[in-house]
Amino acid sequence: MMELKNKRVLVVGLGKSGLSAAMFLRARGARVTVSDARSAVALAHEIPALLDAGIMVESGGHGLLTFRRQDLIVVSPGVPTDTPEVQQTKAFGMPIIGEVELASRFLQGKIVAITGSNGKTTTTTLVGKIFSDAGLPTLVGGNIGLPVIDLVAKSTPETTSVLEVSSFQLETIEDFHPHIAVVMNITPDHLDRHGSFENYAAAKTRITERQTAEDFLVLNAENKATQMVAAKTKAQIFWFSLRRPVKQGTFVHGESIVFVAHEGAKAEPVMPVDEIHLKGSHNVENVLAAVCAARLAGIPAETIRHAVGAFKAVEHRLELVKTVRGVEFYNDSKATNVDAAMKAVASFGGGIHLILGGKDKDSDYGTMSDLLKERVKAVYTIGSAAEKIERQLHGVVKMVQAGTIQTAVQEAAKAAVAGDVVLLSPACSSFDQFENYEHRGRVFREVVNELR
Repeated sequence: MMELKNKRVLVVGLGKSGLSAAMFLRARGARVTVSDARSAVALAHEIPALLDAGIMVESGGHGLLTFRRQDLIVVSPGVPTDTPEVQQTKAFGMPIIGEVELASRFLQGKIVAITGSNGKTTTTTLVGKIFSDAGLPTLVGGNIGLPVIDLVAKSTPETTSVLEVSSFQLETIEDFHPHIAVVMNITPDHLDRHGSFENYAAAKTRITERQTAEDFLVLNAENKATQMVAAKTKAQIFWFSLRRPVKQGTFVHGESIVFVAHEGAKAEPVMPVDEIHLKGSHNVENVLAAVCAARLAGIPAETIRHAVGAFKAVEHRLELVKTVRGVEFYNDSKATNVDAAMKAVASFGGGIHLILGGKDKDSDYGTMSDLLKERVKAVYTIGSAAEKIERQLHGVVKMVQAGTIQTAVQEAAKAAVAGDVVLLSPACSSFDQFENYEHRGRVFREVVNELR
């Protein structure tokens, strides 16, 4: 456990995790400064509490001198590590870690960490439910809900912390050590931040960096980039597959999910597939990963079956909002990349009115063409990526320039007939028009609920 008393610590970025990290550090006697590029006006809610706690605040940009005067720098996930200040500070040999790394040095008990381009929120929530239903002291947080640092005070040696971790969080780990790590899939995402798919995949792979032969790594047998992670680990590898048997791990056999404890072992039935109340084959993959992690933790198959059977869709993840005149409206605001949007579209047979757009992440929307031709009646574009989407999907499907979610919902509701689906699955981040994907999903729900 690191000593923080009287240490000069700079927290860069005042998002939810940055604020929690600053308060945590101050409570342990550190001399804390926070630095954020946003103006004092934009930070009006946060600044009073920070000053009351004795934390210095630098707003409206990052001063290089502020960075140099520290013993430790804690970078929030939203702050790119290639900013000039962070790069120069690295050159001076200053320790730079993220909030997840800071928390992991104080967190008691075992860690189950889940990452991936898609499915990590559903899988993390489901694993948390299974562990909790099994009577294990369980904490859930990370990139979902509570920052990891907020779990520290609640953790004990008996606790299991189930954490969703993003590529941004994994960029700044050093000693972060999950007992069970899960990589759902790796498909192009956040290329605007990471610069290339290779860099993005390398960040995801870091989840297993500190694992040993005593630990477990659960990987998707059907995703090529995820398979490559197997070469980078010392952990015991378990697989999950929707399409074929695996040597050890989980797969679908006939109509059931089965678990194989080790190579050569008999497949153990866990539950029938038709007891999963989540839409789409990608959600069966999420369940396979969760079942594998739970069995590796020693949770009985019957407990897992009951927990999965009682599990409903996560908010903003293919969430049925309302049916109006026979038209179903689904909120999939969490689909912030092309692959996630394609999985959502593939969950429906056809008759889809698809709302696409937001802030582009250097994505290729053309990869959606065949699927859209087959299942989508019209695409309604919103946000700053609209022009690029319209250009890349020109001639593929009917395009409606909506601009906003409000207009998109209203236009789609007018055009849809009974049996159709209106689907918000934007394939983009939300930061052009909204605070985050949750905010975008809430606005969609509000507009849909106002429909007569």
